[in-house]
Amino acid sequence: MSENENNAILGRKIFFLHPQAYIQNQVIAELAQEEFEVYVAKDEARLRQRLKKYIDSIIFANISEKMQNSNWEEWIRSVISDKENSGVDIGILTSGKDESVRRKYLEQYLIRCGYTVITSDLPTMIKQLVSILNSVNAKGRRKYIRALTEKESNTTVNLPMNGTYVNGVIKDISAVGFSCAFAEDPEISKNSHFADIQIRLQSQLLKVEGIVFGSRMAGSEKLYVILFAQRIDPNIRTRIRKYIQTNLQNKMDNDLR
Repeated sequence: MSENENNAILGRKIFFLHPQAYIQNQVIAELAQEEFEVYVAKDEARLRQRLKKYIDSIIFANISEKMQNSNWEEWIRSVISDKENSGVDIGILTSGKDESVRRKYLEQYLIRCGYTVITSDLPTMIKQLVSILNSVNAKGRRKYIRALTEKESNTTVNLPMNGTYVNGVIKDISAVGFSCAFAEDPEISKNSHFADIQIRLQSQLLKVEGIVFGSRMAGSEKLYVILFAQRIDPNIRTRIRKYIQTNLQNKMDNDLR
């Protein structure tokens, strides 16, 4: 499978380059709740280098921060002119309302992901950005973001069985469920229902209800897939999405160093 085909299935990485605190704390958080794979980037040179790895990325450059307009134009030209970045799309974020600047980016540089003026109207900004992201197929064919957690500490599950709890390790998690493995196979049947599952995501201990969707072998290890019940507390899903976004951001921070 090619990288582009993989991105069409898994979706595209969305980078907010030099976002203001409002964008980072409010806008990005809301987009993560909408199941977009969003990241903060604070080093334009390092991000420029890593685009060869993330060849189908979307970048929202906040031209009101960090650099002068001329430097921003030079950076954006360098990305656009590089044939290896043909799959990268750029959008502009700005606090300014200079019409000549807007026309330059939209008409001269043919920016595909819009020219968004930052306002305090969060719902309107989110609606505008979601529309832009949907127009460039940011999610691909996937519906939910997931985090791989098998190498993380303190990502565990306790399943209530026979009057006690069976302890396992969470391998990956999304807002709809997770996969897990156990030191000794508890031999759980498909469609088994658990009303009091305890999952630990670092410092968070969450109690959920779930149903065993099935199992599969991963080498010599048996993985169980558990889906959350439809009536799960919406706040739990919100907290899981926040954890996933933080988990992915931490890994991206390491990659962009």
